[in-house]
Amino acid sequence: MFSFFRKKAPPPAAPETAAAAVPTATANAAAAPVDVAAPPPSGGAVPAAEPAAAPAASAPRAGWLDRLRAGLRKTGSSITQVFTGTRIDDALYEELEAALLMADAGIKATEYLLADLRRRVKDAKATDPQQVKALLVDAVSELLAPLQRPLVIGGEGADATPTVIMVVGVNGAGKTTSIGKLTRHLADAEQKVLLAAADTFRAAAREQLAVWADRNRVEIVAQAGGDPAAVTYDAVVAGRSRGCDVVIADTAGRLPTQLHLMEELKKIRRTIGKAQAGAPHEVLLIVDGNTGQNALAQVKAFDDALQLTGLVVTKLDGTAKGGVLAAIALWSRERAQRDAAHRPLPVYFIGVGEKLEDLQTFDAREFAQALLD
Repeated sequence: MFSFFRKKAPPPAAPETAAAAVPTATANAAAAPVDVAAPPPSGGAVPAAEPAAAPAASAPRAGWLDRLRAGLRKTGSSITQVFTGTRIDDALYEELEAALLMADAGIKATEYLLADLRRRVKDAKATDPQQVKALLVDAVSELLAPLQRPLVIGGEGADATPTVIMVVGVNGAGKTTSIGKLTRHLADAEQKVLLAAADTFRAAAREQLAVWADRNRVEIVAQAGGDPAAVTYDAVVAGRSRGCDVVIADTAGRLPTQLHLMEELKKIRRTIGKAQAGAPHEVLLIVDGNTGQNALAQVKAFDDALQLTGLVVTKLDGTAKGGVLAAIALWSRERAQRDAAHRPLPVYFIGVGEKLEDLQTFDAREFAQALLD
């Protein structure tokens, strides 16, 4: 199974504990903690101690990349068709502009990419459209690179464990399914996980999460019709007392325009902080990749309300709107430039299907290459 997170360094006095928490695939790694099979930053050096970052992708990852390419074909086909001609002229750039807009990259990201591409073409003295296509892969990779960051589990101090993850999103984005997949990966990496069924509004939400808990052999805290904040509080307290590594809270679907319901999410966030100082450590927004520019609107609204720490983009299989990641990347960059307290908002995972292995870490260059394959 492809692992996807980085575990913070344990106390130096107990290096054997760190080895026990790392999956078998990294048993031969150096004593210092490393990213557990996490993809390296695009264009970065690959440490020899990270087997999963070797030039040849593992079989599961390679198969997943094939599905990613197939899933993004609707998004990328109109873009790649631009490069089938023989000339580099204004007509090519105009066609590319239209294709990027159709892929839901948005006006600002499209303008940014076109300006960057023109500069690269000039610097490289490119004379062939296929060269321009390769330069566009570089431009997209560089724009998306700040979004590539591993999820960190664990930390220093009594209040850093368990890592509390609050999961939010609109109805139908795939929150509960993504939690189930994430839980399975964590459990396979020998992390003790506790689930909080804080979606007490949607019919069968508690039962759906319970199925994932049973399937992954992890515990769940739930109340029939209980207050979501109270359920989450109980789960965090239980996670601390039971020595869990991770507590994941599922929440009810919310539209950003439903202000009274967004207030409920804010209450849950505050309540988690009362149960454990410094928590939640992660507030993840699940975004449906099919929603295009509406996905960017969701990111902005949920970030304003909850101060997001990361994204999971689902349902990229078969969408014609995968270019929205470029729009999110540019917004995230501008957000970090406006406020030094904000780092670029990472896309921790992307999903291309319903199977467990269809949720994988986001790699900027892989995504750009799959998009323009």
